[in-house]
Amino acid sequence: MGVLKVVLAILLPPVGVLVEVGPTGHFWLNLVLTVLGYVPGLIHALWIILWR
Repeated sequence: MGVLKVVLAILLPPVGVLVEVGPTGHFWLNLVLTVLGYVPGLIHALWIILWR
């Protein structure tokens, strides 16, 4: 399941975060970061999935 979350985070960062933590503040923050720019959303998603 961990590899699937990383792949989801690479393709659609908010979806990867949603699968990991649910509809919490981390998801909404990641959604905003992804709208502002793909790379910040990607970095945040990988941070949440790999190091949280």
